[in-house]
Amino acid sequence: MFIILLNYTGTLEEIDALVPAHRMFLNKYYILNKFICSGAQIPRTGGVILCNAASKDEVKQIIAEDPFHIHSVAKYNIIEFTPSKYAAAFEPFVF
Repeated sequence: MFIILLNYTGTLEEIDALVPAHRMFLNKYYILNKFICSGAQIPRTGGVILCNAASKDEVKQIIAEDPFHIHSVAKYNIIEFTPSKYAAAFEPFVF
């Protein structure tokens, strides 16, 4: 399991212009059951994605498709963790 932290390096105008393409990217990985939840940080300095991937390399391949990455308007921090306690409804996401 991975937490992907995005920190915007571009202006909010640049980010806003790419949001529709970024949402298409997100939708693709929700359909593939890789993304569990995502959203903007508060204040709006970046975003957070909870990702169910097999490896950090897979996460990096996924990030490479994000329009925010392609247009160099965000930096990414990948945090790997093993869920040891979780709500029953979360169980299908745990390897």
